[in-house]
Amino acid sequence: MATELKKNDPEKARHYFADKMAFSTGPVEVSNNLKQGSAITVVDVREEEDFHKGHVPGAINLAFDKWNSCEGLRKDALNVIYCYSPTCHLAAMAALEFASKGYPVMEMDGGFEVWKHKDLEIESEVTGTRNKSSKREPILV
Repeated sequence: MATELKKNDPEKARHYFADKMAFSTGPVEVSNNLKQGSAITVVDVREEEDFHKGHVPGAINLAFDKWNSCEGLRKDALNVIYCYSPTCHLAAMAALEFASKGYPVMEMDGGFEVWKHKDLEIESEVTGTRNKSSKREPILV
């Protein structure tokens, strides 16, 4: 059964999309801000093992079991949070948790899966190198 699309309230849509733009961004924008030296902290909330295999360059790892510590988060800068994929909600949950503690937050849409798909630079703790993703996998939504 298909969901029927219905006309919505333009004013409610305007507020929704204004909020969405204020609190989410994409991987390309994050990459560009990192290259420009913007005052952001990139926070990877995936499991530590996955972080070590590859992550956004310069990102800190703050897996679920360490959220209470807020270690590495900054109140004087924007904390851009990402998780695994477009269907993962860990980043949104972390953003809610960190914002409730007074940290400025934004979610990176698509997570690390979209970062790799965009062929952006990846840092790996395992090899100690930075490189572009060599493998593009389909993104499932």
